Amino acid sequence: MTDLRITRENARFQQWEALLTNRSKRHRNRELLVQGVRPITRAVEEGWTVRALLRADGATSAWADDLWARTDAERVVLSPELHARLSGKEDGAELTAVVEMPEDGVERLGDSRRPHGPVVVFDRPTSPGNIGTLARSADAFGASALVITGHAADPYDPQAVRASTGSLFALTVLRVPGHGPVVEWAHAHGYRIVGTDEEGSALSDVDLTGRVVLLVGNETTGLSAGWRQACDDVASIPMTGTASSLNAAVAGSIVLHEALRQRG
Repeated sequence: MTDLRITRENARFQQWEALLTNRSKRHRNRELLVQGVRPITRAVEEGWTVRALLRADGATSAWADDLWARTDAERVVLSPELHARLSGKEDGAELTAVVEMPEDGVERLGDSRRPHGPVVVFDRPTSPGNIGTLARSADAFGASALVITGHAADPYDPQAVRASTGSLFALTVLRVPGHGPVVEWAHAHGYRIVGTDEEGSALSDVDLTGRVVLLVGNETTGLSAGWRQACDDVASIPMTGTASSLNAAVAGSIVLHEALRQRG
């Protein structure tokens, strides 16, 4: 395979650089930029389609050389200065990957490699970092999918991908405009819907076994009215300190751990 070499900023480079900050272009082109050894490794291991591998001219490592040699993706060698702009590391990085973004249809929830794990819904999150953190916990505690609903931050934002440390690629990830399609899918497939709110029942008293959708609300306003009405149960995390609330991703992580504990 012949490597493409780019030493000056051109249209291809500008297209890749736009993936870092331009959400519309990410979704129009259905591709995201993945930075770092672990996220790229997880994307490859989990079978996500890598459209291009990018590396700096002269950069080398055993990991990068091995992936470079066996990839079917387009291989592009950039000047160190250009690659640093994409990798986020001025002192150099092994590789950066351009990865294909999957479709968003709720029917994909039935294709998870973890069919018995909870489906996690994050309703209108504003922070990409919180999405990535919750994805990491969802992966660690055996969830099958992460669904982002409503007007929200982008799960494919580089901040979200970095915060997930690659766990985003182990999950079925969807973006859905509102609660309706997910609720219909849950009812059709025998899932209970459990929300989180400070007014709910004690977390340990709520049944989180079996087929369950776990809801985490917006960082400031909590769950939307539509999601609240859809809940079969609402769980509350007991707190004894002076904090009035928990970070949304932290709260979701605690609920996921309790679900794992109940499942034995």
